[in-house]
Amino acid sequence: MRVLVVEDEVYLAEAIRAGLRLEAIAADLAFDGHAALEAVAVNDYDVVVLDRDIPGPNGDEVCRRIVAQGIGCRVLMLTAAGDLDDKVTGFELGADDYLTKPFELRELIVRLRALVRRPAVAAPTVIEYAGVRLDPFRREVYRGGRYVKLTRKQFAVLEVLMTARGGVISAETLLEKAWDENADPFSNAVRITISAVRKRLGDPWVIHTVPGVGYRMGES
Repeated sequence: MRVLVVEDEVYLAEAIRAGLRLEAIAADLAFDGHAALEAVAVNDYDVVVLDRDIPGPNGDEVCRRIVAQGIGCRVLMLTAAGDLDDKVTGFELGADDYLTKPFELRELIVRLRALVRRPAVAAPTVIEYAGVRLDPFRREVYRGGRYVKLTRKQFAVLEVLMTARGGVISAETLLEKAWDENADPFSNAVRITISAVRKRLGDPWVIHTVPGVGYRMGES
C-alpha cells in the first residue's frame, strides 16, 4: 500500500509516516494543498490521508479536486473538525472515511487497510494464493502452514504480488507501491527484495520472473 499524508504540522506528519512504515505501508508527505495536488498527479496512491486545515488549497478543495479529476485513490480526512456537520461536509465532498484528532495510530492503520479492501472488487482480509497465506492486519505470512518471517519491505512487496493473484507486476509498480518517493528508480532494490522473499518462502519458488516485464506469483 502507498499513502500520501497531507499534514502541515511537520512533526505530526513525520510521526505518522514513521508509524506507517512500521506496518509496511509506504508513505509520502505533503505539507500544503499545492504539494498534495502535485503528488497525486504524478504518483499512484491507494489512500490520501488529508488534513482539512492546510495552507494553499485547503483540504476540502484538495478532496474536491481529487474526486472531480477521477484520480481513483481513497481519501481519509484526518482533522480536528469533529462536529457532525463537519463530518457530513467531508463525506459530501467525496471523502471515503473521516478520523478526528486526537487519534490512535493503530486506528488509522486499521482504517487504511479497510479502505483498500473496498470495491472495485473487495479484497479478502486474508490473502491466499499459490500455497501462501498473507494476513495484512497481523502482518503474518505462512507457506504450507510454516510461518515465514519477512522484513517490512519484503512483506509489502509480497502483498502487492499476492493481491495481483498471478498477474504480472512490473518492477516499476513494485517500487511505486512498496517504497516511497525517495526511492531511486534506477536501483536494484526490487530485484534484491524479490530474491530475499523467494529464499524465505523456500522451494519450489512461487515468485517468477517474467523477462522484460516483471514478476508474478504462481506455483509453476
